[in-house]
Amino acid sequence: MPSVSKPHKTNEIAVSVRDLSLTYTTAIDRRPTLKARLKAMGRGGKQTRVINALDHVNLDVEYGHVLGIIGTNGAGKSSLMRVMAGIVPPTLGRVEVYGSVSTLLALGVGFNPSLTGRDNVYLGGLAAGMSREEIDTHFEEIAAFSELGEAIDAPMRTYSSGMYARLAFSVAATVRPDILIVDEALSTGDAKFKEKSLNRIKELRSDDRALILVSHAMATLLDVCNDVAWIHKGKLVMRGEPNTVINAYREFLQVGKSAAIDEDV
Repeated sequence: MPSVSKPHKTNEIAVSVRDLSLTYTTAIDRRPTLKARLKAMGRGGKQTRVINALDHVNLDVEYGHVLGIIGTNGAGKSSLMRVMAGIVPPTLGRVEVYGSVSTLLALGVGFNPSLTGRDNVYLGGLAAGMSREEIDTHFEEIAAFSELGEAIDAPMRTYSSGMYARLAFSVAATVRPDILIVDEALSTGDAKFKEKSLNRIKELRSDDRALILVSHAMATLLDVCNDVAWIHKGKLVMRGEPNTVINAYREFLQVGKSAAIDEDV
């Protein structure tokens, strides 16, 4: 596998998040009244609002640990992952990363749908820091893990969402990074591939790497995580032992130990 810059020891800091805030402005997406349109025309622009996606978050992720991130839709989980991955700059605060990072933040991010799956393996691998020679060496492993068969040579625009997910996860997991960030990617695909992906996550966990998993699947997080962080309205509400945090989150949602919250929703 591709080598990392240096060996890491359990409990060494992999990612340090300090006083992190993220604010952005978005257009108000609703049909305005005639009065509102007239006001907007008078101001010479569209109506906008300010979103506080993250609000003074402090978080450390250590090597040898798997951190689960939970929260309702719109809580700021994906925003946090994008800032930690260096995709989005913070408004305030800082993120320090000690090691190589591979991200699986959304289906097909970094892929070109006009290219074949084979071409996108190289595209994704190069984006993740692998050399072309390393991708050559591990291509068959990636293709076999994805279980795409002959579809590996078809354009990705012909892929289903499950096929996208399988190839994206196969590339990200094969890179064997120091730090792997996975945002909801384990929620896509059939039961067999979900189990296969989960087993790969467990393999990576045993290698003194740092893994950060965003998921609505509480059973998965209980199975693989050392601790869990609960994000709500951009704030870190609670972090600790998985059962404790997830039970508090369930109580907040007033759903208890239902099958719906234990699995992907």
